[in-house]
Amino acid sequence: MPELSYQVWPRSFCVATATYFLLLATTTAYADEYSGRPSVIVTAVRKARPAVVNIHGQKTISRKPENGKSDGPRRVNGMGTGVVIDSRGYIITNHHVVDGVRRIKVTLADGHETVARLIAHDPSTDLAIIKIPSDNDLSVIAMGSSSDLEPGETVIAVGNAYGYEHTVTKGIISALHRSVQVSESQSYDDLLQTDASINPGNSGGPLLNVDGEMVGINVAVRVGAQGIGFALPVDQVMKIAARLLSVRRLENRWHGVTGETVATSDHKLEFMVTEIASQSPAYRSGLQTGDVVTKINRIQINCTLDFERAFIGHASNDEFEVSVTRENQPVKLSMRLGAAPRKASERTINKRSWQLFGLELEKVSPLHVRKINDRYRGGLHVSAVRSSSPAAVQGIRRGDILVGMHVWETISLQNVAYVMNRPNITELQPIKFYVLRGEKTLYGHLPIHVAKKTKTDTKTR
Repeated sequence: MPELSYQVWPRSFCVATATYFLLLATTTAYADEYSGRPSVIVTAVRKARPAVVNIHGQKTISRKPENGKSDGPRRVNGMGTGVVIDSRGYIITNHHVVDGVRRIKVTLADGHETVARLIAHDPSTDLAIIKIPSDNDLSVIAMGSSSDLEPGETVIAVGNAYGYEHTVTKGIISALHRSVQVSESQSYDDLLQTDASINPGNSGGPLLNVDGEMVGINVAVRVGAQGIGFALPVDQVMKIAARLLSVRRLENRWHGVTGETVATSDHKLEFMVTEIASQSPAYRSGLQTGDVVTKINRIQINCTLDFERAFIGHASNDEFEVSVTRENQPVKLSMRLGAAPRKASERTINKRSWQLFGLELEKVSPLHVRKINDRYRGGLHVSAVRSSSPAAVQGIRRGDILVGMHVWETISLQNVAYVMNRPNITELQPIKFYVLRGEKTLYGHLPIHVAKKTKTDTKTR
C-alpha cells in the first residue's frame, strides 16, 4: 500500500488565503447589510416622510436704516417645514416660519397643496401650530423621546432645505443642552446640536432617530459654521404643543387633569396623571393620580399632547370613554368636559406675583409691543418692582415689558397666573424670564420667593 503524501504550503500563501477569506466574509456581511435594501435610514425616512410638509409664504419685512436711510418695507418669500401631529390636520412648525405670513401655503408629501390657518403660537419658544383642511386622516409623525439621546447617536433631518422639498440629511448628535443666542430678540435653551446638514428651509422640520421617530424640531444653523445645526428636544416641544392645543385654551372647556409623559423601561412613552383638580370632570369620572391613560375614544394616548388633542373639536355634551391602567389592571371610565372655571381676578394675580417675584404688572397694547418688536404678540408692562425682591435682584426695572416666562408667553395676567399655578412650579425655578427694554430683549432667571409682609417693602415707581 503506497504511503500518503502531504503538500506543505508556504506560510505566505496561508496568510494570503486567510486574508482573502476574511475580506470575503467582511464584504459579504457588508453586502448583506447595505445591498439588501432598504437600509435602516431608508426605512426611517419612509416611515416619517408622509407626515412632513413643506411651508411657503410671503411676509413683509423692514430693514433697519443704514446711514440714516431706509429702504422701507418689502415683500420676501419665506420657506420652512412642518410636521403633522394630529390626523385632522394639526401641524407643528417654528413660529418664525409663519410669523407675519398672510397666506400659509402647505405642500404635503404626495404633492397636494393647500392653505393653513394659524391656530396658536408662542414666540418665546419659537413654536406654532397651524391647521390644514383635510377630508381624510393624515399620516402622523411617530414620537420618540429626547431624554435618552446620547452624543454620537445617528439622526436624520428632513425638510424644505433651500426650497428643495423633502431633502434628507444624516449625521449624529454632536452635543446636548446647548444654549444659543441667534439674534438680539431670540435665544434658545437646552438645544440638541447635530452635524446633520440643516439649512434655511429646514426650520420646523423633524430630526429623526433611526427608528423614524421624531426626537427634535430643527430650528437654527450657526452662520459661517459647517456641520453645526440645532434642534429643539422633542420632549420640550410636545409639552409646549400640548399647552397650545389644550381644549381649555382653544375652546374654553376643562377636564381638570395635570399629567406628564414618562418613558418605560423599554423606551415606550406613557401619559401618567399627576394631579386632578377638585370637583373637575376628571374628578367626577373617577380618574385617579397615578393612572396611566392609554386611550380616549379611538385615540391612542402616549404623551401629554395625545391627551389634549383627544378632546379637541367635540360637542360640549360629548361623552368620552377613557381607558386607563391602574395598578397593572385595565379600567374604563366615562367623562364629559365642563366649562372652564372663572379666571382669577387681575388684582388677585398681581398680589401673588408681588409675593413670588416682586412684580406688579398691567396690560399693555399688543400693537405697542409689536411696534417695538414684531416677534412678540404682546406683553405686560412692569409698573412696580419690590425692593430686594427676586425681580429687583435680577435687574428688572419699572417700564420693562414682560414678554415671556419659562416656555410661555405673557400676553395677559392670566398667562402669569398659569405659570404661578403650575403644580411643579418649584421644580421650574429659577424661572427664566424675557423682557423688552427699548428694542432689546433681555433675559434672566427668577428664583421663587414668598415675601413676608414688612413695613419696609417699597415699590419702585
